Amino acid sequence: MVDISEDGRTWLLSGPSSSYALHLTGADELLHLHWGPRIALADAEALAASPLPGYWPFESPLDGREEYPVEGGPRFVRPALSVRTGERRGTEWRFVSYDTAADGDGDGDGDGDGGGDGDGDGDGDGGGGRGGGAGAELRLRFDDDGVGITLHYRMRGDVVERRVTVENGGPARVELLRADAATWTLPDREGWRLSQLHGRWAAESRLTTAPLTYGEKVIGSRRGHTGHQHLPWVALDTDATEERGDVYGCALGWSGSWRIAVAQLPDGRVQITGGAGHDDSGLLLLEPGESYTTPVFAGLWTDGGFGGASRTWHAYQRTHVIPDAERDRPVLFNSWEATNFDISEEQQAALARRAADIGVELFVVDDGWFGARTSDRAGLGDWTPNPDRFPHGLKPLADRVHGLGMRFGIWVEPEMVNPDSALYRAHPDWVQYQPGRKRTQLRHQLVLNLAREDVQEHLLGRLDTLLSSAPIDYVKWDFNRCFTDAGWPGEPYPQRLWVDHVRALYDLLDRLRAAHPHVAFESCSGGGGRIDLGVMSRTDEVWTSDNTDPLDRLAIQHGFTQIHPARVMAAWVTDSPNTQLNGRVSSLRFRFVSAMAGVLGIGGDLTRWTGEELAEARRWVELYKEIRPVVQRGDLYRLRPPAGGLSAVQYVLDEETVVLAWLQAQSYGEPVPAVRLRGVDPTASYECRETGETHRGAVLLHHGVRTGLRGDLDATVIRLRRM
Repeated sequence: MVDISEDGRTWLLSGPSSSYALHLTGADELLHLHWGPRIALADAEALAASPLPGYWPFESPLDGREEYPVEGGPRFVRPALSVRTGERRGTEWRFVSYDTAADGDGDGDGDGDGGGDGDGDGDGDGGGGRGGGAGAELRLRFDDDGVGITLHYRMRGDVVERRVTVENGGPARVELLRADAATWTLPDREGWRLSQLHGRWAAESRLTTAPLTYGEKVIGSRRGHTGHQHLPWVALDTDATEERGDVYGCALGWSGSWRIAVAQLPDGRVQITGGAGHDDSGLLLLEPGESYTTPVFAGLWTDGGFGGASRTWHAYQRTHVIPDAERDRPVLFNSWEATNFDISEEQQAALARRAADIGVELFVVDDGWFGARTSDRAGLGDWTPNPDRFPHGLKPLADRVHGLGMRFGIWVEPEMVNPDSALYRAHPDWVQYQPGRKRTQLRHQLVLNLAREDVQEHLLGRLDTLLSSAPIDYVKWDFNRCFTDAGWPGEPYPQRLWVDHVRALYDLLDRLRAAHPHVAFESCSGGGGRIDLGVMSRTDEVWTSDNTDPLDRLAIQHGFTQIHPARVMAAWVTDSPNTQLNGRVSSLRFRFVSAMAGVLGIGGDLTRWTGEELAEARRWVELYKEIRPVVQRGDLYRLRPPAGGLSAVQYVLDEETVVLAWLQAQSYGEPVPAVRLRGVDPTASYECRETGETHRGAVLLHHGVRTGLRGDLDATVIRLRRM
């Protein structure tokens, strides 16, 4: 809902429990008024009428109060917008107009992938939401000598989506050095704390919280993709707990290089600025009539603590971002850890039979099925089945998998190429490279320049042919190498490669999904290297981490769910000892319960599992299918963090409650504490599906439920149904 003052210079967006307000002064200064609990328009107008506080010499009265600070004028904060026209840079804008438009009106609002389509309307094509839903978009238009700047706002539930369109309406080129999606302003408080998700390969999404100090804290990626090192999300609070206190959160929907800067200014005020691109070296050259629309930078406020913030983020993504989120994801088997590159049709068929026997619903052939791909040194780019391994293509295996009652999937890495491949030998100029410099190889591969239209069309044709050649239901889309030599010889403005690569990726996924609507897509990048709201609007799930150790995964999943829902969090049960990382030995019970916290998958070598292990696995798969709707669509409560000892999470959907609990180690024979639940009705009774016992809701909330765990690396599932 958008309320507007009579003079058309104060705007108030409101959701079920929060509001966001801004005001335009008589000098065309756009000021931030309020972000927090729901208020009335009269309250916003009272805030607008309040004079700005005094300021010290050498400081600006606008800093920390402007809604979208631009470069130039009496400003010293980090600018969200930096434009160069000829020899002049900076912006002196004037307000032109505002309007509101309902969702789904066909004008492109709510797309915003950071890739304006050049037709002047700045409508973009995805990246922070899939459109639809109640509400309206507010658009504020400004002009600076023909450079049009539109600020877009939309409230979806209690999540504010923001993005910006820059349009070149003049006769000369405009160089867009920096265009952030939003600047978020926090209220005056003392003692701000900053939470973020950091990591590396096989150790992604680890939560850290620290006091915010004066100056800037900058996180991001200069690697060409979202990156393993940080998820594009921050949260700020002063004294919040998991279930109480004010929390402000922001998340960016962009799958390339990005930057979020959190600044505590000299007067203590805090602003968060973020968008595509890691530095200010240039995004795009806009020819006359062209435009650029930033990705969506979404934000929320809640007084429900970090758990309340997470549940709001999860509901927003299930409703507005994730395709077909109402459909539960199937139990998957992936062949990688079982076979690596040494695969054949008969070997995969044998795995498929065992997978079907334990209840798997989707069988995925990973790397090694195509070209000369017998190792990671060759074959990338040649997306045709290896004739020795699959002499009749993929269709016979896919038919056998379907005959076993499962869907069929494959692994691809379309954005990469091995120098030892037919594609590279035919088109060595199709990769990113700097003229006169060595072409750096990582993992024996180079990055294709997706910004080139001929590369885009080749990949579209190759992948479309592949998906039409066999009954393929699922694609694991990988990205296993960061940008290093991001050059584009012959292109007058090679910096555009960084933006246009992501635009091309989005376009490829959009076109393939349109041509093959039955095919589901998974986003993978060596595990969790490409996870953000942008790619999530085009894929059905994400590969959380290459680390499948069930104990390590508890911390990774704890961090992941701060922002993203279990509905997209792929998790596998693999072999013990863990062969990939640490050699840790764990029970099948512990491995399954760890993986059941998200989208359950299996990646072990089933041909080596004993009959007893296969029978136990079948029971766990059956149990997961029963609790799957609650896990994938329910409200998530993190009951106890995985900091050693006992940890637990809870899911609530309608009358059903599911608790997953893990005991890392039991010390000195001390009894394991009960787990206090949340989200249940204190006046109701709940039946435990495992024991048949009846529990009062008030008792579950205040005294908890006993898990029965003991020893080391134990785990359990508790199902409760409201009576």
